[in-house]
Amino acid sequence: MTNAARPKIKRIAMLSVHTCPLAMLGGKKTGGMNVYVRDFSRELGHQGILVDVFTRSQDDCVPRIVHDLGSGGRVIHIPAGPEKPIPVDQVANFLDEFTANVLTFAASENIQYDLIHSHYWLSGLVADKLRDAWQIPIVHMFHTLGHMKNQIAQSDSQRASKARLAGEYKVMELADKLIAATPAEEAQLLELYDADAAKIAIIPPGVDLERFQPIAKDVAKKRVGIPCGDTNILFAGRIEPLKGIDTMLRAMALIQKRRPEVLENACMAIIGGDPWADDLDDEMARLQQLRHDLDIHDLVTFLGAKDQEILPNYYAAAEMVVMPSHYESFGMVALEAMAMGTPVIASEVGGLAHLVKHRTTGYHVPSRDPEVLATRIYELLANKDCRQLLGQQAREYAKRYAWPNIVNRMMAVYEELLVEEMTVE
Repeated sequence: MTNAARPKIKRIAMLSVHTCPLAMLGGKKTGGMNVYVRDFSRELGHQGILVDVFTRSQDDCVPRIVHDLGSGGRVIHIPAGPEKPIPVDQVANFLDEFTANVLTFAASENIQYDLIHSHYWLSGLVADKLRDAWQIPIVHMFHTLGHMKNQIAQSDSQRASKARLAGEYKVMELADKLIAATPAEEAQLLELYDADAAKIAIIPPGVDLERFQPIAKDVAKKRVGIPCGDTNILFAGRIEPLKGIDTMLRAMALIQKRRPEVLENACMAIIGGDPWADDLDDEMARLQQLRHDLDIHDLVTFLGAKDQEILPNYYAAAEMVVMPSHYESFGMVALEAMAMGTPVIASEVGGLAHLVKHRTTGYHVPSRDPEVLATRIYELLANKDCRQLLGQQAREYAKRYAWPNIVNRMMAVYEELLVEEMTVE
């Protein structure tokens, strides 16, 4: 197709209904998807596309419109239900209200969108309702899948609801294009949901190489308050069972028992959650009790959720980042850490199996295996040269995921979809 024949994309409606892209990393429902929506929208703006990110208002003190996404980007907080955090499954009760208020906002500004890009199943259901009014195509990303969550669930409370599974099946059918982060996710869409293969495009998330670039370790440690002589092992993410943090704590206990000398002046820092809450959530309480039971209170510290802007300093201050997850659709934290030049030890599951290159950018370990994880942590703690080599290689590998490259690939999908719509008309 010639450039003259390409459809001109001017404005996109981005839907992140249940969680705001500007939220601090490590909250109950803030993680890789928040980072994706924020940075992807920013890069679209850099390329001249206007982006409105619609998300449910969770605080009536926050401005309705926030211009923190750079040129051409806005986060618009839409009232739907109580303006406070609520369980994700309850958000489904307010989708009609959310949709109506998005339509009212767009009409009040006389806005016409070219395309809807929705994230997570709740947003996909809203996208369907908006398409009825706007008559434009839908591109959808799930980020996590209910059936995959169920495969690793160890109790009924950890399983995806029937409403979520039904919603995911519906979105598979209604979306015009489905974006999978990796070939592994594509296989899950096909095998677990019988998705239409012709709808799927594989495009990974990206990384901001200007924000996430190597920082001198002593400088980074000073910024985050870590003594320069200390060694730091880092976890960053949501505090929930599927993240496998308990495996990491058990690995640290094994190292302390068998090779205590390597842990002199060492600390494992866990970013995420609220460890000081009067009423701890179940997983945070369980992990703090496990830390006590394993007698590693001096080795492990919970730092709580952190603003996304300060995270590069934590990555740079760490000797390694550990991701012991039971399931990850991609693993944005791993990509950001690698871009900083920090090696990653990750479970060989989902997107992490694809993203982290064993013995090149870090190590793969089996999920739920503290013995192997302890061995790999020990190897990196004991071998500075190995850490440095893996870190250098990780930085070079991460460069292929630069956001401009990723957005160019997504724009090609957008344009192809709009051409198909024009052809049908």
